[in-house]
Amino acid sequence: MAIIRKSPRELDKMAAAGAILVEVHDLVASMIRPGVTTAELDGAAEELIRSRRAKPTFKGYRGFPASLCTSPNAMVVHGIPGPYTLQEGDVLSVDCGVTKNGWVADAARTHPVGDVAVVADKLLEVTRRSLLDATEQCRPGNHLGDVSNAVQRRVEDEGLSVVRSLVGHGIGRDMHEDPQVPNHGPAGSGPRLEEGMVLAVEPMVTAGRPAVRMGTDGWSIYSQDGSLAAHFEFTVAITAQGPWVLTPWHEHARQAA
Repeated sequence: MAIIRKSPRELDKMAAAGAILVEVHDLVASMIRPGVTTAELDGAAEELIRSRRAKPTFKGYRGFPASLCTSPNAMVVHGIPGPYTLQEGDVLSVDCGVTKNGWVADAARTHPVGDVAVVADKLLEVTRRSLLDATEQCRPGNHLGDVSNAVQRRVEDEGLSVVRSLVGHGIGRDMHEDPQVPNHGPAGSGPRLEEGMVLAVEPMVTAGRPAVRMGTDGWSIYSQDGSLAAHFEFTVAITAQGPWVLTPWHEHARQAA
């Protein structure tokens, strides 16, 4: 395993890609309501990305046909945008990557569509908090297992399940670099984190069991038991000052909460 550390100048370039990606996620969030199709979300996202002289990282990646992954309800990840029309009570996971000047940022958020069930509210809140817990562990001297374990503890303490067969990853010039970042495992295990490492930390959680299945399109992945799923992701740089979230929500700028 070769974990590529980035210089401060390179981190700034990744942050520029991350800033565009935050714009994209904010735009998509503003559009989510009953009656909107996932294709409409994808079209708006791609238009914004290209208007910033950047590229949608996902489009064309291993043949993926869109700029967003849009995954409703029991779909965990990799949903292809299309005619699916959002309905009151849905949850929708939106994942996106942006490449700017050769550097990649990757982030995901899961949104309620109108009023959602209590179990959906809990799922989204716990998954979001598990990402914040994991991000807090992205500090020099900690181990990769500390990041993974933070997700697992938060999720399982709340009676939900971590999807074990899907992982986060290192990121930089390529969307997927070493190391893999599982969402479970013992604290203190794995490689030691060092300044300049950048991780795509992405809890993927179900309200039921952890097993998943592949959809017939060869991309979409669903919870095997049909339970609701959520997916939140940051691109996080390890710095001497602590975790630097390159794809923040508005309430989380340079430092994790």
